[in-house]
Amino acid sequence: MTIEDRLREYLKRATMDLHETSSRLADVEGRLREPIAIVGMGCRFPGGADTPEQLWELLSEGRDAALGFPTDRGWGEQITGGDFVTEGGFLSDAAGFDAAFFGISPREATAMDPQQRLLLEISWEAIERSGIDPTGLKGSKTGVYVGISNQDYAALLSAAVAGNDGYGLTGTGASLLSGRLAYTLGLEGPAVSVDTACSSSLVALHLAVQALRAGECNLALAGGVTVMSTPAVFMEFSRQGGLAPDGRCKAFAEAADGTGWGEGAGVLVLERLSDARSNGHHVLAVVRGSAVNQDGASNGLTAPNGPSQRRVIRAALANARVAAEEVDAVEGHGTGTRLGDPIEAQALLATYGQERPKNRPLLLGSVKSNIGHTQAAAGVAGVMKMVLAMRNGVLPRTLHVDTPSSHVDWSAGAIELLTETQPWQVDGRPRRAGVSAFGISGTNAHVIIEEAEPEPAVDAGPSVLPGGVVPWMLSGRVEEALHDQAARLRQFVTDEPDLDLVWLGRALATTRAHLAHRAVVLGADRTALAGALSDLDNGPGVVRGVSTGDTRLAFLFSGQGSQRPGMGLGLYEAFPAYAAAFDEVCAALDMPLREVIVGDSLDQTSFTQPALFA
Repeated sequence: MTIEDRLREYLKRATMDLHETSSRLADVEGRLREPIAIVGMGCRFPGGADTPEQLWELLSEGRDAALGFPTDRGWGEQITGGDFVTEGGFLSDAAGFDAAFFGISPREATAMDPQQRLLLEISWEAIERSGIDPTGLKGSKTGVYVGISNQDYAALLSAAVAGNDGYGLTGTGASLLSGRLAYTLGLEGPAVSVDTACSSSLVALHLAVQALRAGECNLALAGGVTVMSTPAVFMEFSRQGGLAPDGRCKAFAEAADGTGWGEGAGVLVLERLSDARSNGHHVLAVVRGSAVNQDGASNGLTAPNGPSQRRVIRAALANARVAAEEVDAVEGHGTGTRLGDPIEAQALLATYGQERPKNRPLLLGSVKSNIGHTQAAAGVAGVMKMVLAMRNGVLPRTLHVDTPSSHVDWSAGAIELLTETQPWQVDGRPRRAGVSAFGISGTNAHVIIEEAEPEPAVDAGPSVLPGGVVPWMLSGRVEEALHDQAARLRQFVTDEPDLDLVWLGRALATTRAHLAHRAVVLGADRTALAGALSDLDNGPGVVRGVSTGDTRLAFLFSGQGSQRPGMGLGLYEAFPAYAAAFDEVCAALDMPLREVIVGDSLDQTSFTQPALFA
């Protein structure tokens, strides 16, 4: 080979290597930019918003969830030494917890911060809402990222009567908010508790998105929780003059006179978009991009900083590869303070308010006007609001706005306050929203949420089973829970008359945990199934049992004598999955088993056993 030939060969190899390297780099870059799917949500917020659907009802109806102090926490004896604001957004049953469901003793449950208890419950719900059996995640590479800022339960516990010795550390440690959830479900991805004050849950979401893109986890739970065990935060901020006298957040309004405290919890189930599609999970919305930064040495330790807010917004837009004018709305931090709101509005005017189409100003609102400032859960509350608004095509109004604040030059950009509910109109492009959260610690976060593309068409299969009978499977830890689930399912079926009965049965069988107390209700139509649900003890078409917990698997070869002409052919015609498995057996055994089943040779041993197996 001549030198020229060797050089030519070398250049070919080098070109191929460069092409391969370029492809790998493109794959890595694509992964680091991949949208992250939100496939499930769970929550507890004031006003009875214990599910995403109930949260949307509260928002769309424009309800104010603020109440007087809760009466079950002994706060009356703790409020001394002055006049304090005594209204806010409170959870109606912060002390309620089904400890036995999670295998936790009553004594340990009493020592647990109610924030841990809430997080366990809503995470389980969010996972099941994703179409995932929570018990099936044990040993999985699932991450947990939890925002936390309030830890006053420790002081309350230390002053309580004896009996909780040995549980105080695990019951009140901040790290245990994420750690206990990972332990209870057996999750082996990263478990991180984040405290950046009011931006905690949005920072947690940002970290979860980064971890998914980097491959540190395959699934992630991200959110935040705040329960005020004592009135300390009310007393402190009342003394500083930072609370609205009526306990309401009047976001970006002339009437703004301080924030209004609230509490709550929200969890998102996240997955890389490609994984969500391949796993068949329903995508509620996607996180296109996010960013986090810090105020640094600004004009005060706790004062908001406009330049930092502008930088974090631009960084999030760059991460999402979205232009500011392509974002329709922003869920603002909007605490209702005379200092913070104008600074935030001016940052939004400088970033989102410029060079927009005249007919499409940025629409600005704040969920804090409905449920109060839920502190570490504030960011995730805003994300959930925007996801629900996208899915319903409506932007809810912001409450308590008399007129836009005169401390803001609203003419400096194209921004409008959502003082009235508006349809979320788009022209052939996905809906997009920004969500902001700024912590008293100086840590700022901004996230870009985008409407999910339409789901790929799925063959729904037959609308009825052969024979017309539909099975619905239910389970609970205890018998009472089984009856409660039946009642809730019956109400759900009543409220949703267009539900496909077979697909509901499939979801009950494949997307929920199978707990010890079990029932299967059978019926050929909606009336029969609802009737069976109303009487699990004696109703027709009900099969009951209790699992022993033995999960060993057995194959039953029923032997000759159970064969019958035409067996399984109804299933073959109705279900492609059954037909594919049957055909695979026929091919592997090289036998015409379909013909055997309808022919005269079915009773011959050489055909009977393979046909029964198939």
